[in-house]
Amino acid sequence: MKKKSSNEMWGGRFAEAPDDIMQAVNASIDFDKRLYREDIEGSLSHASMLGRQGIIKDSDAEAICKGLRQIAAEIENGEFEYSYALEDIHMNVEARLRDIVGPAAERLHTARSRNDQVATDFRLWVRNRIDRTSAKLEQLILALLDQAESGVDLVMPGFTHLQNAQPVTWGHHMMAYVEMFGRDLSRFRDARARMNESPLGAAALAGTSFPIDRECTSIALGFDKPMANSIDAVSDRDFALEFLAAASICGVHLSRLGEELVIWSSQQFGFISFSDKFATGSSIMPQKRNPDAAELVRAKSGRLNGSLTALLTVMKGLPLAYSKDMQEDKEQVFDSADTLELAIEAMSGMIGDLRPAPERMRSAAAAGYSTATDLADWLVKELSLSFRAAHRATGQLVKLAEDSGIELKDLPLADMKAVCPGIVEEARSVLTLERSVASRASYGGTSPVQVRAQIKLWRRKFK
Repeated sequence: MKKKSSNEMWGGRFAEAPDDIMQAVNASIDFDKRLYREDIEGSLSHASMLGRQGIIKDSDAEAICKGLRQIAAEIENGEFEYSYALEDIHMNVEARLRDIVGPAAERLHTARSRNDQVATDFRLWVRNRIDRTSAKLEQLILALLDQAESGVDLVMPGFTHLQNAQPVTWGHHMMAYVEMFGRDLSRFRDARARMNESPLGAAALAGTSFPIDRECTSIALGFDKPMANSIDAVSDRDFALEFLAAASICGVHLSRLGEELVIWSSQQFGFISFSDKFATGSSIMPQKRNPDAAELVRAKSGRLNGSLTALLTVMKGLPLAYSKDMQEDKEQVFDSADTLELAIEAMSGMIGDLRPAPERMRSAAAAGYSTATDLADWLVKELSLSFRAAHRATGQLVKLAEDSGIELKDLPLADMKAVCPGIVEEARSVLTLERSVASRASYGGTSPVQVRAQIKLWRRKFK
């Protein structure tokens, strides 16, 4: 990068160039050059508005817009030379614009400050990434729906405390993650709607004396309306915090799913398998197939949480309006956007690639007296016991079966009657896995009928 005195941009107030360390701590061009598209887009709308309002000559507005488009092409073609001395993407673009169009370039900053400029650029960037993230979340949800649909009747153990609890279906378990990622999608969409107001025209903090048309630039940039308070417009970073918060929650969901994929793919569980595309080997143990993709997705949630905490900490004590502290907002958001996008893509790939092991799952679902609650429910329905009484009786029966080393359904009827005199042979019929999952037909339950209905609803949403 070339060296150039920033005094040319700051004007006549400064007689000396900044110290090297000041330049190093102040410059943001290494990371905010990612905003170049949004910066040029914002400047194009601003210049066009200045021309329409008669604030600058039409010929100057046209020259500026032509020059900005040339700069965009130079950056995209890798021909643009960035300067540390010019601090950020905004000054780098403006300096190059002056090289191209001459003195007319100096009129671009009329009725605008870097404060509202960067706020606008950053909002545009976050909005674009929300759209990208939302599209990738939709793909992940569709992959989960495919898994759910193919495993509506596949019985597996449901867990609480990672102990066998009750039988559920693979489809039902997959649909739990559909709901979770569906809420993530909703959070991103809500955040997008709330942030879609334009800061452009707020200037440094107080607005401007020029007769600008903020509605015009707002519409041109795809915003719903201009922000109503100029101080808030330049000092607000709620939109970045909301993006990071939504990303962090989504990362937690990805991490929980990643954790289950790690557990399920272990030899001890053996519920699923991955192809070689989503597994790695060991440098010393030739037999190993490690679920590294799932582990890395699980780990990346820590980065997302850290970014949210970092920006919350930066913002928590700032007086209004703008402070240079807010330059520290972008790296956290950039990193989180990249991290989350990669994690979602990796998870979508794994969900599409994995194959469940039906027999292993069914065998595990049958262990641990997982249908005991079904027997307790039968006692309530057929013998009119209170649930607490039925719970105690069933617990005694489980203890008898456990002491005898047999399944609950294999207890002699006489032993069952000794605990609960009214019990009959029919009670055994509720202890099968298929009967258990089919009976959970309440709304949101694991019954295949309910799961199919939920899959249908979600498919309809994406149509």
